[in-house]
Amino acid sequence: MFVDYRNWIPPEPSAPPPPSRPQLTRRQEKHLIWAIGLCLLAVFCGPLAGVTMLDVVLALVAGG
Repeated sequence: MFVDYRNWIPPEPSAPPPPSRPQLTRRQEKHLIWAIGLCLLAVFCGPLAGVTMLDVVLALVAGG
């Protein structure tokens, strides 16, 4: 089958590009880093010290 593309003009895009994701604020970045840090602490200290170590940390942070 032969198609003549000599005078072909590409069609306009039908849908607009997807919007970009919103950036995190400084506060959101700080909270995310703390959450990741606590998860890493739980991954490495959890099997070594058990739940007791995490209870101590939570008691110190919570103040009671």
